[in-house]
Amino acid sequence: MADDPQARKAAIREQARKNRVAQKDKDDLSRAICGRFMALPAYQSATTVMWYVDAGSEVRTRHTLPEALTHGKRVVVPWCVVETNTLELFLLEDMSELVEGAYKILEPKDELRRLPAKVVQPEDLDLVMVPGTAFDPRGGRMGQGKGYYDRLLARARPDAPLVALAFDCQLFDEIPVAPHDVFMDQVLTETRAIQGRGRG
Repeated sequence: MADDPQARKAAIREQARKNRVAQKDKDDLSRAICGRFMALPAYQSATTVMWYVDAGSEVRTRHTLPEALTHGKRVVVPWCVVETNTLELFLLEDMSELVEGAYKILEPKDELRRLPAKVVQPEDLDLVMVPGTAFDPRGGRMGQGKGYYDRLLARARPDAPLVALAFDCQLFDEIPVAPHDVFMDQVLTETRAIQGRGRG
C-alpha cells in the first residue's frame, strides 16, 4: 500500500487536514501570511491579482481582502460552477458583493457574477494566490482532489507567479504528483518562503 500513490495522497490529505484544523491562532497567523504575500515584489508590480476566499480551516484571507481592495489593484476572486466542476473569475470591488455559496465559501452574488464588467479571464491575471491542503519543498500541491485549481491554473499566463498560502503544518517532505498537477512558484507560510519549481 505504501507505494500506491492514491493511498499515499489520501493519507497525506487526511493528515494535512487534521493538522490544519488543529492549528492554533489561525487568524493571527493568516494575517501574517497574507502580509508576506502583499510584501512580494510580484504583488507590488501586479495590476490584476487573484485572491482566494478562505473556506474551512484554510489560511484566512477574508480579514485581509478589505485592505487589498484599497491598494489600487484589480482584485479577482474565483467562484465555483458546481455543474461543470470549474472555477470562474470575478472582479471584486466591495466585500458586500460576496455571499455564502457552494461549500459555504463566500462567492459573488448570483446577479453580479455574469456581468461583462465583472468577468475576468485567467490570462488577465498578473499574480495568482492559490489555496491547498498540502505542499512540499518542490512546490508540489495537493488540493481537495476535484481538480478545480489545476484546470484554472493551466490557463494562467506562464509569467504570472503562482503563490500558495499555507500553515507550516501543511508542509510534507514529498507529495505524489500526477502529470496534470501544477507546481507552485512559491509557497508562503508563517515562517517560510519556499521557492517551488513552478511550471518549468
